[in-house]
Amino acid sequence: MALPTYGSMAVDWEQRVDFDRLRRERLARAKALLVKSEMGALLCFDMNNVRYLTATHIGTWAQDKMSRFTLLPQNDEPILWDFGSAARHHQLHCPWLGERSRAGIPLLRGAMSPEMGRAENVAKKIRVELEMRGLHKEPLGVDIIEPPILFALQREGITVVDGQQIMSDARVIKTQDEITLLNMSSMMVDAAYHDLYCAMKPGMRENEAVGLVSKVLYDLGSEYVEAVNAISGERCNPHPHVFSDRVLRPGDPVYYDVLHSYMGYRTCYYRCFTIGYASRAMIDAYKRCRDYLDAAISLVRPGRTTGEIASVWPKAQEFGFANEEAAFALQFGHGIGLAIWEKPVISRLVSLEHSYEIKPGMVFALETFWPATDGWSAARIEEEIVVTETGHEVITRFPAEKLLVAGANYVTVDGPLPTTREQEAPPSQSVVEMVEASARTERVGVSK
Repeated sequence: MALPTYGSMAVDWEQRVDFDRLRRERLARAKALLVKSEMGALLCFDMNNVRYLTATHIGTWAQDKMSRFTLLPQNDEPILWDFGSAARHHQLHCPWLGERSRAGIPLLRGAMSPEMGRAENVAKKIRVELEMRGLHKEPLGVDIIEPPILFALQREGITVVDGQQIMSDARVIKTQDEITLLNMSSMMVDAAYHDLYCAMKPGMRENEAVGLVSKVLYDLGSEYVEAVNAISGERCNPHPHVFSDRVLRPGDPVYYDVLHSYMGYRTCYYRCFTIGYASRAMIDAYKRCRDYLDAAISLVRPGRTTGEIASVWPKAQEFGFANEEAAFALQFGHGIGLAIWEKPVISRLVSLEHSYEIKPGMVFALETFWPATDGWSAARIEEEIVVTETGHEVITRFPAEKLLVAGANYVTVDGPLPTTREQEAPPSQSVVEMVEASARTERVGVSK
């Protein structure tokens, strides 16, 4: 059964996302892991961890500033220190926090210099809460932290340990509502790719494609377009991971990665096209790229491992790189949730020797890359996958089984221009046939 795709509003006549349940279940996962740990409390500065524990959000402008923090003590509820008036807003509008939402300002990534005393202020706030609960002699787990605050906590006599793994482990298995939100987030990118496919033509610039995708996503309700990588022509190989103002030309390969957030839940979603026609080298590269991706997807089900998936991908040397670190993320898998990269990580760099078992409730992306024999073209494809009790479901639905040609409106006196320009190559499918052949029914659902 396919995962549901709802409208974005709350209604009284259909059970959609249950945000109260989402808040309760996320916090319960973190609490359960904290109880099993050596830690007396967990201190989080990572915006995604703060949102996971407190179900609060103040805008993506704060994403990189480490300007809010939360303390989760053993057998207690989280306390949030937030940016100025946001703390008061939470008191009034977040009843699950109430008076446990407080104003607190750290260093703002060093913008406040050490003599201003903000590090000491934060450390004292934490020590007071720990002492009140008899936890000040227990290790304090921290996810990420500015060095002055770390040193200030240590001067307060607090033992600081790595708390990042607790939050990573809490977030690896998604709840029912998290999976629904991830599916809806992917739905928005499906729509963006449709509009982009219809718009692409020679003369369009990469940055224009970024603007088009961003508008579609925001119009549909995205809260944050984190990135739209637009890579075309000779920029495809090697992959630069950033868009430019390059102009699309006939015969160009072009691939995109769309990363955005709906209610906090991200996408990482590559698609690859050519403009006007496709070279034989590009068609062959796409097929190789797709074959590696399909081989990986076929293994996704409970009981399999990340090492098994990584093992079907080519070694770095097979596609022009010195080692797995140099080729990292080109043949890649990674969890998706409130962040783009979560557990499990799937890569020949780490997974063959340090493998994770695939479990129901995991949601991750699998992405592959293959360079063409012409030396400058390359294919890049990615699918997002939910692990079910008996197999998997692919939630990225824009067609990708075969290479799609955009802007193929060229006509000669003998009829439409073939989608491949090599005379010795066999005739390629028409654009319409390609779209029809890309139906995903054979891959969506339980793997055999």
